[in-house]
Amino acid sequence: MANTGDDNVYTRLGARPVINAGGNTTVWGGSTPSPEVMRAMEEAGNSFVEMEELLATAGARIADFVGAEAAYPTAGAYAALVLSTAACITGNDPEKAAQIPDLIGLKSEVVLQQRHRYGYDRAYTIPGSKLVLAGDEEGTTADQLIGAIGPDTAAVAYLVRADEDESTVSLEETVEIAHARGVPVIADAAAQIYPLDFLRRNAQSSDLVCFGGKYMGAPHSTGFVCGKKDMIEAVTAHGFIGPTPFGRAMKMDRQEIIGLATAIEIWVNTDHEERLVRYGARFSAIESAVQGVSGVRQTKVVPTNNFVGLMLHVVLNTETLGKSAEEVYDEVLNGSPRIRLATEGDDTLTVNVHTLNEGEEHIIADRLRDVLDV
Repeated sequence: MANTGDDNVYTRLGARPVINAGGNTTVWGGSTPSPEVMRAMEEAGNSFVEMEELLATAGARIADFVGAEAAYPTAGAYAALVLSTAACITGNDPEKAAQIPDLIGLKSEVVLQQRHRYGYDRAYTIPGSKLVLAGDEEGTTADQLIGAIGPDTAAVAYLVRADEDESTVSLEETVEIAHARGVPVIADAAAQIYPLDFLRRNAQSSDLVCFGGKYMGAPHSTGFVCGKKDMIEAVTAHGFIGPTPFGRAMKMDRQEIIGLATAIEIWVNTDHEERLVRYGARFSAIESAVQGVSGVRQTKVVPTNNFVGLMLHVVLNTETLGKSAEEVYDEVLNGSPRIRLATEGDDTLTVNVHTLNEGEEHIIADRLRDVLDV
């Protein structure tokens, strides 16, 4: 169990530690690497290594895990998207690579379906490129996607979702359309890592596919891009030790790279059915604590369409409680210890357990019982 008392390292600094039952969100700290990952990182810190060799060997290992031709570790999924875009603009031409972000004379457009707009699509513009949107808020047809691809198109970007929207062009058809016009595809599959066959299918789907390491239990600031060997070579040239290091600010520690490779190996070898059983036991501890409490209408474990697999919903009796889910969220977050949950609608608290340290589910259970029993 993590120490959240007065002698906690964050407390000594003046910050407040949080028990995170909200999920792997960046603003909440990202991930909780396992003891095995932490041990590997500590061992990596005991000696130096040639970073070029480490990036190459770690990338090869990661590619084997996901069934791709090649892979390259990055400082998170966003960095993977940025480097992938640069690679699509320049290919393996060192003169073009040195020119970024001045794209005069270079292909400078990245096509994205309008309904795939999201908070991180700015990554595709960091090398100096611009987004061209295909379709509208109602969706995108194949003809609209074809029409958006022109002589200045450097890449087509695709946001991978577990619940693919039928109003948009599928990833498979997007790749077919783009390749018929000599254009590579960048897929953002940041958290699309479970089930494992879904992870591998995504990893093998496009010219470049980007993932976030934090979802697999790697350090928060890690990720990777995998895909075609020649495209990964172009990504590598833009990396933080590349010959024209556009990505110098996206530097990684050797410990992070080892942590990333270790976490991915653990993830692809995990018995995920047993993982969900463990989650169920932790949910049960919370459910048992609030069962019969006046401010709770019901609890239910619900499946999710993401890598987590399961989530606990605590549905509140808001009339009896006199508080909304958001008000309870604020009260729990501002208590001691601080506990971060999430909400769904006006009457439901959501609880994740995959980011918890051992035993923290009991702290959450006790706190919720106190707050919700009126």
